Amino acid sequence: MSLLSCACGNKETKKRRAKNISTASIGSKDGSPKTAQTEQQPQEGEEEVEEDMEQIDAAQVQPDPLQYELYAVIGKGHSNISTITLAKNTATDSLVAVKRVNLELWPGELRYLQNEMAFTQMLSHRNVLPFYCSFISGQELWAVMPLMAFGSCRDLIHAYFTSGLPELAIKLIMRDVIAAVDYLHYRWVIHRGIKASHVLISKSGRVCLSGLHNAFYTIQNGQRLRTVHDFPLHAADCVHSYSPELLEQNLAGYSFNSDVYSLGILLCELANGQAPFADLPATAMLLEKMKGTKPHLADSTTVSEFVIDEDAEYPPAEGMEDQPTSSQERADAIFFKRTFAPQLHDLAAACLERDPHHRPTAGQLLHHPVFKSIKNCASSVLPSQLQPVTPLTDQSNIPKDLTMDDDDFSRKMSEVSMLEDWVF
Repeated sequence: MSLLSCACGNKETKKRRAKNISTASIGSKDGSPKTAQTEQQPQEGEEEVEEDMEQIDAAQVQPDPLQYELYAVIGKGHSNISTITLAKNTATDSLVAVKRVNLELWPGELRYLQNEMAFTQMLSHRNVLPFYCSFISGQELWAVMPLMAFGSCRDLIHAYFTSGLPELAIKLIMRDVIAAVDYLHYRWVIHRGIKASHVLISKSGRVCLSGLHNAFYTIQNGQRLRTVHDFPLHAADCVHSYSPELLEQNLAGYSFNSDVYSLGILLCELANGQAPFADLPATAMLLEKMKGTKPHLADSTTVSEFVIDEDAEYPPAEGMEDQPTSSQERADAIFFKRTFAPQLHDLAAACLERDPHHRPTAGQLLHHPVFKSIKNCASSVLPSQLQPVTPLTDQSNIPKDLTMDDDDFSRKMSEVSMLEDWVF
């Protein structure tokens, strides 16, 4: 039975199929890439992929579970079926992160896991998170990746920057994420999952885009698709970042500029500390996007956009009941006392155009005026902008308890004086 077939079947069959996940050539069905690619000229950033990744020699990272000393669960995904575990590579004595997926609990087809493994083999860019290796251990699929010691941008927002990140940090992060998206589009890949929790930061300030499990390869059967009509199966966690045309699911379809809209949503999330439409039920969010409602960066120049008629408000989404609800509360919030650069507002507006044909490409965004002020600003500046949050760097302070979930881990780490402000 092919790996691209339904994942149901007896345990032995599933194990046999799982063994091929990390090495099999990928067919062209359902947006999965083939491992054999047409030769293209290297793009800027491709040759630097090993730089800064904790200085680990990839040749020493072997697909052997005995080589990794597991410490603690620091994150979860895929409806808690997959876990991100902090580990030490005993061969290099360095910290890594291990993504572990229980194949027995995986609810769908294994091709979605295979899809992510294939993309990471196919792509090579300094701003796209790589996998050192992937293999089967018992009933689990393991993927070994660099430890991004500052965690995700969503972690940073939850930990300290609840009203949004500093402007310089936002510019540096967006520059690198746009570079990653431009590279993906250059390789004919639509990401379809750009959000703050998929943007990771290393201890030296390197920004990497992750979350390729929903990515779509637009070369199908040797032909390039100008529009795509495939809807991501595991879309619930990313639905607020999706473009209107992707959510519409009509005959017009969507293309690469759908990712550009998601970049605009990401920019608002980094600046405001909360994703646009996150306080709305899914149906209300869909209606707002269909109407062309354009989110804004919340600052002193846009306060009037956020002061709306409360009678017209939707009921809060589940989990958002405790957020400020009155116009006055929003107007008095800390982010209305600051002012972002006009170019940053313009970047958000350009990305969030309702008509996809009016949005710039990712390549054009790299030359946006907002990035002129950081033209000579290296990524190494970013950690200073994230203070007082500090990265995880000292192995002696890491709790070794695999029974802890990510919340327990954060609480445990808060007891460590050296890393008391660190949250992953």
